[in-house]
Amino acid sequence: MNKNFNNFEIKNYKPLGEVVFEYLRNAILNGTLKPGERLMEISLAEQLGVSRTPVREAIRKLEKERFVEMIPRKGAYVSNLTARDILEVLEIRIVLEGFASKLAAERMGDEDIQELEVILASFNEALEVLDRPEMIRRDNEFHSKIYSAARNNKLVEIVKELHDQFQRFRLIFFNEYDNYNDLQVWHQNILEAIKNRDGNKAKECAEYHVRSIRESVIKWEDRQSGNQ
Repeated sequence: MNKNFNNFEIKNYKPLGEVVFEYLRNAILNGTLKPGERLMEISLAEQLGVSRTPVREAIRKLEKERFVEMIPRKGAYVSNLTARDILEVLEIRIVLEGFASKLAAERMGDEDIQELEVILASFNEALEVLDRPEMIRRDNEFHSKIYSAARNNKLVEIVKELHDQFQRFRLIFFNEYDNYNDLQVWHQNILEAIKNRDGNKAKECAEYHVRSIRESVIKWEDRQSGNQ
């Protein structure tokens, strides 16, 4: 394993094991550490400039939170999201995205809408050059902005609990699928409904967006099953 961990920073106010855990967790969420990749204590400790103990503690915590899978006699590996995991995440997102988009259309201020337009324009620019990391970042920003603009604190709390699963799904989706132009259209439809203050239309567009992705995952699952 030879990863670029240049941004690792030891924070004095946190236990070292917690700092390493957060760093490795973020590396999994941003795709630096990929599903199926082995985590080797010695190598990680050397690259991060720490002893093996905080790395071991971090890996154990990552395992408890299902970011890492321990395989007997082989070691620790970044866990995979199965098609079933993804479908369950998307079932939840259909409800949350629709609800959030409806509220956003009814409650979003003009400045928020302008910010959403800028985010979508940035996504489209990244799409033109197929900059997948930037597309993932802007997609996350687009949906996060809608959630925050819904002005519902409980909704935001629920989404925060599910954020890591949503983000891991994004990494898989942007690497496994190529219907990015569809994403562009779906995002634009949601934005237009919000700009028109049409809550029901925004809800409908957001739900269609997620259902369409879910259908793509089902087809992918069928192909995977057929290849086995």
